[in-house]
Amino acid sequence: MKKRTLVLAACTAGALVLTACGGGGSGESADGTVTLKLVAADYGDKASNSSTVYWEDLAERFEKANPKIKVDVQVVNWNDIDTQVKTMIQSGNMPDVLQTGGYADKVADDLLYKAEDVLSPATRDNLVDTFARAGEVDGVQYGIPFVSSARALFYNKKIFADAGVTEPPKSWDDIKSAAERIRESAPDVIPYALPLGPEEAQGESLIWELGNGGGYTDADGKYTLDSDANVETFEWLRANLVEPGLTYGNPAATDRKTAFADFAAGKAGMLNGHPSLIQMSKDGNVDYGVAPIPGKDAALDSTLGVADWMMAFKDRGHQEEIRKFLDFAYSKENTLKFDEMYNLMPVTEDTLREMTSSGKHKDLEPFFELLPKASFYPLGDTTWDAVSAEIKKSGGTAVGEDPAKVLGDLQKKAEQATADQ
Repeated sequence: MKKRTLVLAACTAGALVLTACGGGGSGESADGTVTLKLVAADYGDKASNSSTVYWEDLAERFEKANPKIKVDVQVVNWNDIDTQVKTMIQSGNMPDVLQTGGYADKVADDLLYKAEDVLSPATRDNLVDTFARAGEVDGVQYGIPFVSSARALFYNKKIFADAGVTEPPKSWDDIKSAAERIRESAPDVIPYALPLGPEEAQGESLIWELGNGGGYTDADGKYTLDSDANVETFEWLRANLVEPGLTYGNPAATDRKTAFADFAAGKAGMLNGHPSLIQMSKDGNVDYGVAPIPGKDAALDSTLGVADWMMAFKDRGHQEEIRKFLDFAYSKENTLKFDEMYNLMPVTEDTLREMTSSGKHKDLEPFFELLPKASFYPLGDTTWDAVSAEIKKSGGTAVGEDPAKVLGDLQKKAEQATADQ
């Protein structure tokens, strides 16, 4: 595969990572060739399975089919992508296509094309309807679902058996009891891996809050970050997992990547995970089980559902080229390849049919069952990306400090974001 050259490569030392030397520019050369700028999040846990490999291959094949369109690929890790995209936007050096975790704040700033402007009717009709509607703001779709996922409890069967734990936990008390037994039988193992660092605080927090009847918003869509149920959730975590030493010493500084790596190495007894942990566990020869998320009193019927998003920026005016690229990216060949590479669930009808009928994805069946009842982030709220960023920064500290104060401060920021929009 040829080595790709990024726009940022020519910048002088000291320039911001994703900021090109000059302004945004049209991306069109003298011979009429248009260069699209693609920025995408990295789903890999190591260089060999970085999303860079996927996108560079896709871009190379797309360019062969479309000689007048080039694609510059930039893949950014999840910890940094929000900040770096914000820098790009503030500097006027926006991408043409962005694949990341949220879209609504860009809609609020009128930066994005409508989905219907950059997808052919066939590609739009192929999107799973529930996810397409989740990409809407005020009834108009801007966010284009890229991949989906759901969360479930992963547990190490051998660690459980050695500790005398005969079945996966169904309640919070079951988690505490299992964690205590694991600590006694395997002192070097982290009984429950709790990642509340900036990579995953918004997800792990919501999973636990849902288990106590809480969440981020009420029925009217208003933020309820410091509800009694949410405060009680963090009080329980602090008193029953953190202070007794049944999880990491500082969950607020522990990212999901670390927790997943520990589980895949046989160093953690259980954690909340998504399907990408399946292959990691197999690679680490971990005999794992998957079960519904334990709630305060019983296993939950629902789970946290997550969709990551594709979006197209209007700034550089490459509407037709973007349409061609996205139609290519959303072909079954490409979506199936990405979903299988990372054990993610599809957002297109043809790929969903392929994955459920092929018999090759038995490991994903528990997640397919959970997803229809999943709860989602308030994705259509144009303040969500800003609020989510605040939760990532400080939400995890609620297990080490006063939960009412930490969540109260977050609630004030959420209300201010709503007032400012």
